[in-house]
This record gives sequence, structure tokens and C-alpha cells, in this order.
Amino acid sequence: MDNVTNNTFIVSPVCASRAFLCRRLEVDDLEEVMHWRMSAHVTRFMNTDPVLTLEGQKQWFKRLSDAGELYYWIIRVDSIPCGLINLADIDGVNKRCTWGYYVAVKKLRSIELAMALEMSLYDYVFDKIGFNKVIGESFCMNTAAVKMHELCGCKTEGILRQHILKNGQYYDVCVQSILAEEWRNIRNKYEYQRIDFDFQENP
Repeated sequence: MDNVTNNTFIVSPVCASRAFLCRRLEVDDLEEVMHWRMSAHVTRFMNTDPVLTLEGQKQWFKRLSDAGELYYWIIRVDSIPCGLINLADIDGVNKRCTWGYYVAVKKLRSIELAMALEMSLYDYVFDKIGFNKVIGESFCMNTAAVKMHELCGCKTEGILRQHILKNGQYYDVCVQSILAEEWRNIRNKYEYQRIDFDFQENP
């Protein structure tokens, strides 16, 4: 499985009473995640259209787990698993990482969820991990994602022209980022549902 960047969705808001939660990815999740990742409405704005196998997913999971690099969480809305969010390119020396997510269950996508995920992830990376920079990449044609990242405080660093070749077509990629100081200066201006990325379910 590759990084899950390039896939932020913005649709009509859902009721504010809905509860958002992220929990660590587990082996038992891999089959469902595999089907999500291969669905056309998820891969549309992602770098690849992979053909995955459950055995391959298990090997990927073990490799990242053994390396201590499994920064993947299942997204849940009202206890319903609906997507995946992750950190990647973890750079402890320069205190930075990349991130991405997708919500595979269309009826559960919302602006409210998008904001809660992005802003809570910034809280986690800057306050818990202690990093200084979070970077995201989106296809330039995915204007909803680019605008959402701007809304959440990101600055556009540049455009990588014809950066991804997918199904015979080149795609420009928009690189956006936010710094710890920038986020701390603006986060109190936002109202968003805080998601605890350290959440642990009772066994």
C-alpha cells in the first residue's frame, strides 16, 4: 500500500452530533482497507490504481510494524469504519512528515469530518510527536482538496508539473505545507471536533 495522499473530499456537512474517531490500523482491518484502496472513487485522485492482495497487505503491515513506522489509523464516523488516514516520510532529523487520507464511504464524507481530521492531525504531529512541518500533495485538478488545505492553514509551496504519470496521462501536483508555529497561531480561530490519535479501544 502506498501513502494515502491526494484524496480529500468536500461535500455537504453532516450533523454536528456525529462522533469522529481514529484508531490504529490492525491486521483485521487489512481486507476492508484493501477493497477501499482499489475502489475507483478512492483511486481517482491518488497516484496509483493498485491491484492488491491480502497476503501482500499483510507483508506490508508486518514490514512497517517491525520498523516502527506504522502511522496509519482507521477513520470511524459514529463507530462505522469509513476510511484511512496516515503519516509517511517520517523524518526525525528535520522534524517533518507527509500525510494523507481518504474516506471510502461516500455518505459519510463531509466538510466537518475533513476539517476535524486535518486539524486534529496537526495537533497530533506538532504537540505529541513534536515535529515542525507537515507536507501534503494533491493533484492540482483536485481543487476541493487544495482549497480545504488552504482553509486549514496550509501554504502552497509550489506546483510539480507533470509529476505523476497515471493511465497514460500526466498530472500536476500541488505541494502544500504548514509549520508548527503557524498552526499554533491560528488553531484557536477554528471550531472543530478534536480527534484523539492516541485512542485505544478496550480489549
